[in-house]
Amino acid sequence: MQPHCTLSAHDHVWSRKTGTVTVRIAVLAIDARDVSRVAEFWAAALGWDAWPDPDEGGVSLAPQGSAGQSGVGGPSIDVMPVPEAKAGKNRLHFDLRADGTTQAEEVDRLLALGATRVDVGQNPDVSWVVLADPEGNEFCVLQRSVQEVAATSR
Repeated sequence: MQPHCTLSAHDHVWSRKTGTVTVRIAVLAIDARDVSRVAEFWAAALGWDAWPDPDEGGVSLAPQGSAGQSGVGGPSIDVMPVPEAKAGKNRLHFDLRADGTTQAEEVDRLLALGATRVDVGQNPDVSWVVLADPEGNEFCVLQRSVQEVAATSR
């Protein structure tokens, strides 16, 4: 299996001899002016635990029951303070999938938590819904639930 990108001789992300991955995503960082508000939104949206970082002024989020906020058991999210407001469309965003609910129920729940509907230029007939967190960071709620995807992948 070949990587989907071209790596220079100095990149050690992919071992071409063994085909093994030598790096994992540990933490996704979200910049925020109001760290508490954004961290509370994402913790509630994902059902994750939150750990304030008094040294950095941020908040780390990780799935409930994980070994902690380090990202060892899977990616975690760090919400970090920045002085400036978000400007422009995100170049990277989350695609969320409803788990045990429908897309419409999940969108309603996220809106009640403080998300807003946004238009990033998507066509009106797309199957996903584009929302933004309280500071305008876009994310999508996909049409098919976790259970629907699992049922079709068997």
